[in-house]
Amino acid sequence: MLTLSELQAKELISIENGTRLGSLIDLEIDVSNGIITDLILIPKKKTRLTFKDENEVMIPWSSIVTIGKDVILIRYNQH
Repeated sequence: MLTLSELQAKELISIENGTRLGSLIDLEIDVSNGIITDLILIPKKKTRLTFKDENEVMIPWSSIVTIGKDVILIRYNQH
């Protein structure tokens, strides 16, 4: 089992183009069943200025391909 801080230490990488997606800052959890639904991240080259940043991106947990030792590989196309 991984903690949030262990997940935050990993690089988020898109498998489509190999780019670093950004920094994981939080998780969205469905409290009715205790399942993680989304990763919440700040895109690369953005800084977090407020508690709820309009630049946050939510990526569905189902988009995770694998969680490795140092990286999380994600199937995600940025628009």
